[in-house]
Amino acid sequence: MGLLEQASRVRTRMRGMSILDPDGREVGRSTEATFSSGRLDSEDLEVLREDLVRMVHEHTRAGVEYLFGDSITALDEDETGVRVDFAHGPSRTFDLVVGADGLHSTVRRLAFGPEEHFAHHLGSYLSVFSADNFLALDDWQVWLRGGDTGFGIMPVRDNTELRIAFGFESVPLAHDLRGGGALRQLVVDKLASMRWEGTRLAEAARTAPDFYCDAMAQIRMDPWSRGRVTLLGDAGYCPSPLSGQGTSLALVGAHVLADCLARAGGDHRTAYARYERRMRPFVTLNQALATENPGGPASEESVAQAKNALSLDD
Repeated sequence: MGLLEQASRVRTRMRGMSILDPDGREVGRSTEATFSSGRLDSEDLEVLREDLVRMVHEHTRAGVEYLFGDSITALDEDETGVRVDFAHGPSRTFDLVVGADGLHSTVRRLAFGPEEHFAHHLGSYLSVFSADNFLALDDWQVWLRGGDTGFGIMPVRDNTELRIAFGFESVPLAHDLRGGGALRQLVVDKLASMRWEGTRLAEAARTAPDFYCDAMAQIRMDPWSRGRVTLLGDAGYCPSPLSGQGTSLALVGAHVLADCLARAGGDHRTAYARYERRMRPFVTLNQALATENPGGPASEESVAQAKNALSLDD
């Protein structure tokens, strides 16, 4: 996409990490790898999500129509296209519809059925949010686990901010708890009960403008396409953040889907079938990274196998 140089300029640059016990005492450290990005001498780039989104948007907005603040409410397909109804804008007809709308995909629900048919809960929830660097971390991560909760904290933006990833084991939560501020309050309460920095972490979660929390789950379905509708990224094959590969699968999937459509000469059936044949083995290996070693990272060998399991030139 021509973004490598730009991505390299904004990559995270960690020196290493510390592993802490529940009282904040260091029980291990590494200057060779971190849990968030793997080996520090790797050619892989770790980029903040918001930076990647900004780069892709800036790179594509001149030739792509973006509609913000709207959502799809219905799909109606015939032999010529798909009529899409929107919550706010007028209905429009498109040749094809690609659902790339995440774990809780509306396109998937409308085209394939309820989410519970495809979502597989992995036994935990993850919250991610920002805070000022009140720990004075200097290109250094800290990780802590206590009982059924734990977190990883990394400094970003030239060490001026923190990104805090807090996880806790849980069965699937009731739907009414996932909405509004109930889930945030649950995270705040769990953080407040932690012995090391619980008070400041809880306050950061309570006030963060970018607070996010969701189940660690995978989407497993066969096939990914129905008629003129197909699915991409988390909507079709979410590996969960536990794999570390969600964004990679989405970007690779977009490249492969575009290539298959270009080669098919307008025959979406052929394109969709080829897209799935090429992507499914790659998806399977990457999803397995999240379940190989529950509570810890997958092996370096498995990661290397998964990320190199597909050729973009196929």
